Formats: sequence, C-alpha cells, structure tokens
Amino acid sequence: MKKIMWNKFDRGVFLVNVLGLIYDTISGKIIIGKREKDPYIKQLEWSFPGGRPAYKDDLENYLKQETKKKTNLEIEIEKIIFAKTYPEDRRFLSIYYLAKTLNKEEAKAGEKFTEIKWINPTAVMKYFTTSVHPQLLKFLKELKKK
Repeated sequence: MKKIMWNKFDRGVFLVNVLGLIYDTISGKIIIGKREKDPYIKQLEWSFPGGRPAYKDDLENYLKQETKKKTNLEIEIEKIIFAKTYPEDRRFLSIYYLAKTLNKEEAKAGEKFTEIKWINPTAVMKYFTTSVHPQLLKFLKELKKK
C-alpha cells in the first residue's frame, strides 16, 4: 500500500471529532464536561462529550462509548445536528449529534473530564472559551423551548 503524505494536502483532510449534545428530556438540560488541558486547542476548557474516533469505529457507536467513559451515561442518539470547523484550528472538523440520556442519575466525571455539569442549553456561552457556531447556538435556543 502506498504511503499517503498527509502533510502535502492543503484541503479535504481533517481531524474528525464526534460530539454529543446529551439532553435530559425531564429537566431540559444538557451535559458539559470540564476538560483536562487539551494538547491541541489550548483555550478549550468545557466541551460536549465525544472525541476523535479510530478508523475502524462506527461514529455513533464511538460517541456512545466515549460518552460512557467520560460521563458514565448511556445514551440514545437521535440525529446529526451539523458539522463545523473551528477558527482556532481549521484542521478540526466536529460532527455534532443530539442524544438523550438513559440514566441521568448515574452521571459522573470520567476519562478526560475533571468535572461535569447539567446546564440550560442557552448557558453554553457562560462556560465555553472557544468559538461556538451560530447554528449551534440557534439549535440550543430551540432545544430549550422543548
């Protein structure tokens, strides 16, 4: 197999992250986690559960596994919300999923999270220190109305 020289690409090659907007249908809140220091985006403090899947992983199954490791939550994925890159580093492409929790009472900080919080969807800007896409903010505002 021919070795691919990834550093020669100037477009179309991304580091993919899958992130879950984990929604509790009873309280109307979402969960976020305070991260350990991120080696790639230094200003990243709070984030949604998720991560960068291996090539062999199905994206949705990977998100379920990472959510379990980071928050101890079992989730049911409902749909993809949207995908975005970051002005802080355009190599990162995040795919956001809406999911509901199946065991909210068992939530606790796990791998790579030092703390977790259930917050109102519109409170994200109080915690996030990196860019939040306007489309995501609009979605969170609509989610709050449910």
